[in-house]
Amino acid sequence: MSGVAGGICLPVLLGLSGGDWLRGEARSGTGIALLLLGGVLLVLAGAGAEYLRWRKTRYRIGTERAELRTGVLLVKRRSLARERIRSVDLTANPLLRILDLVKVRIGTGEHTGGESTLELNPVTKAEGERLRRELLGRTAAAPGEHREGQLASVDLAWIRYAPVSFVAPLLGGAAAGGVMQVSEWFGAQGEVIDWVGERFSHTSVLMMIVVLLLAAVAAGVVGSLGLWIEMWWNYRLEREPGGTLRVRRGLFTARSISMEERRLRGVELVEPLGVRLFGAARVDAVATGIAHDEQDKHADLKVLLPPVPRAVADDVAGQVLREARTPTDAPLTAHPRAARTRRLRWALATAVLPLALLTALGLWLTDVLLYIAAGCAVLALPAAVLLALDAYRSLGHGISGGYLVARSGTVRRATVALQRGGVIGWVVKQSVFQRRAGVLTLTATTAAGAGAYAVLDADASEGLGFAADAVPGLLEPFLLRDGDARGGDGPDGGATGPV
Repeated sequence: MSGVAGGICLPVLLGLSGGDWLRGEARSGTGIALLLLGGVLLVLAGAGAEYLRWRKTRYRIGTERAELRTGVLLVKRRSLARERIRSVDLTANPLLRILDLVKVRIGTGEHTGGESTLELNPVTKAEGERLRRELLGRTAAAPGEHREGQLASVDLAWIRYAPVSFVAPLLGGAAAGGVMQVSEWFGAQGEVIDWVGERFSHTSVLMMIVVLLLAAVAAGVVGSLGLWIEMWWNYRLEREPGGTLRVRRGLFTARSISMEERRLRGVELVEPLGVRLFGAARVDAVATGIAHDEQDKHADLKVLLPPVPRAVADDVAGQVLREARTPTDAPLTAHPRAARTRRLRWALATAVLPLALLTALGLWLTDVLLYIAAGCAVLALPAAVLLALDAYRSLGHGISGGYLVARSGTVRRATVALQRGGVIGWVVKQSVFQRRAGVLTLTATTAAGAGAYAVLDADASEGLGFAADAVPGLLEPFLLRDGDARGGDGPDGGATGPV
């Protein structure tokens, strides 16, 4: 009897508990279904909105203007004069590449936001290429000794410069910060910190810091290699008929950046410290009509060549400028020793002031800060002196054919070769301390690139003579020649300074 009762009671108990379980599961399943339904509705709404936008978008390329009409409820019409168009760039993310589509950005190069660009997103790849050729079609340039076609293509050996760029430590720090942020989102930041503490429970604090720094560096190296592959895979620099430079690159997101040679005013060789220690440099264009793409952080439109061996960078720069000998490798005039003294003073002041603050706080609060100040002094003072001396050695300026050349910088050394005809003005600055040292700073202003390129702490007389020779007739009305200083009795001498 008891067995029968047990056989009856067990299914009843299971049924009661199972009913509760099923009701809980039903509630949970209803919630998941509602979430899935909401996600599907959001996706469908977004797709519908994009479809309506695409259906209502019209564009027309006329003989004088490029026009675009967009909008469903609020219709916008914008147009650009064709003679103002400076760039037609094509971009395709992985989905667009699968569908053989591209996004086309037609720009004037003006920094006025979206009003200076027309964006066709998306069009077929063939239509994008047709628009690029039609809008950038120009009369063929005069033949020169430099070839058309491919000027440079990717060499996978160049990837070795990725880990020594400034991007690597930034990515390492971002990786560490990302781990902490994600753990905080899931409420597990304390567990992560405890787990790290357990791993180093039997090691010193110094060893733990060293290991964590090495882990961050390793993460930064891996990240920089991956970023380089994404940005520069299948890279090609080409000169097309009609005088257009075209850069094509990208692994997942393909980019095609076009630049008219008639807008080119020079090039800039950029050598960040880590890259320069390995004998490499990258090449940037100094051109009018180059705007930054705010929507694509990896689309640095002025970069013509990634970090490569310096000899390769000089050769490509000469090819881009159509010069038999690249001006970026021309001999430069050294700057006076007063420029070295000024850099040493600035470097030592920059290093000493934080150390003095730490020392004062240590005397006031705790001896620990005194030990930190002593350790920083051992590292910071020699580093400041070395960087100051390197900054002085990097200074130089000169004239090479139709280009003026200026070089400066240490953490980021840059050598700019600027067309002398592209200089529209000179700015001469001389502080009280510069006047006592007999040096001044000359800044060449131009409508291209950064807009201004400086010759820092040049000898006052020699620097003014350089500016007058580089762009004849521009600075002479403001100069006092040696002969003028003597009342015009003697022969013309060098430039002695502004009137």
